[in-house]
Amino acid sequence: MATIIGGIGCTHVPAIGAAIDNGRTQEPYWKPLFDGYPPAREWLAAARPDVAIVVYNDHATALSLRLVPTFLLGVADRFSPADEGYGPRRVPMLHGHPDLAWHLNESLVLDEFDLAIANELDVDHGLTVPLSITVGEPDEWPFRVVPLAVNVIQYPPPTGRRCLALGRAIRRAVESYPEDLKVVVYGTGGMSHQLQGERAGLINRQFDMAFLRTMIDDPDAQAAVPHIDYLREAGSEGIELVMWLVMRGALGGPVREVYRHYHVPASNTGAGLIVLEPTTAGAAA
Repeated sequence: MATIIGGIGCTHVPAIGAAIDNGRTQEPYWKPLFDGYPPAREWLAAARPDVAIVVYNDHATALSLRLVPTFLLGVADRFSPADEGYGPRRVPMLHGHPDLAWHLNESLVLDEFDLAIANELDVDHGLTVPLSITVGEPDEWPFRVVPLAVNVIQYPPPTGRRCLALGRAIRRAVESYPEDLKVVVYGTGGMSHQLQGERAGLINRQFDMAFLRTMIDDPDAQAAVPHIDYLREAGSEGIELVMWLVMRGALGGPVREVYRHYHVPASNTGAGLIVLEPTTAGAAA
């Protein structure tokens, strides 16, 4: 059967992608951030997953306010990097895994999660930047990708509890897939930041660190945190962190922290990266 071998929580700041694409990663501003990425890349290269399920949010690129699905699953065999107004990022085409994606769709719908289906989908920095952070600049991505877009743009977004439950349902779905596949799950977005209004530029390191502790050790407690707490403490875009709970739910019970990196600032964001593995007990949960 397929197995979830690990989870990655990762910021998807567009300026990080621009720094990579324009050869600026060793400039004084960016170097401390990028110096923290090699251990995560080494773990991923050694783990050699076959597929990555990437939980991210579209930034009004493939979607708009005309169509706002709470959860959208990409089932295509190819996903192109989106043009976000300055041309597509110069990264490889993403190859999907339609068989696994359709299996996920069937299993999740029968598990009472109502998903929208994307037979065609361009993916923006919300998905491609975490891949660049954890893989680097390959000629081809080393694994296939199943995109799972979550609405954290238009109120109301899904609750943390719903996201955690979705992750647990993804775990059940993956483990019922008959092919032997190694799967890694990404939860992307955040950490604390606000892009507009009087609090533009807000970063709350204390909140970010507390989120990581609780997400790892007591995910149900973190899932119970209401939207307003994210908005108040982590800024208007801090709500993106609920997507990390999908990843955490997919890992099951207890987890082992493999690596953590946190840096302030990356553009106007508290930039986080964490790698988790399910323990033996977690694998059975």
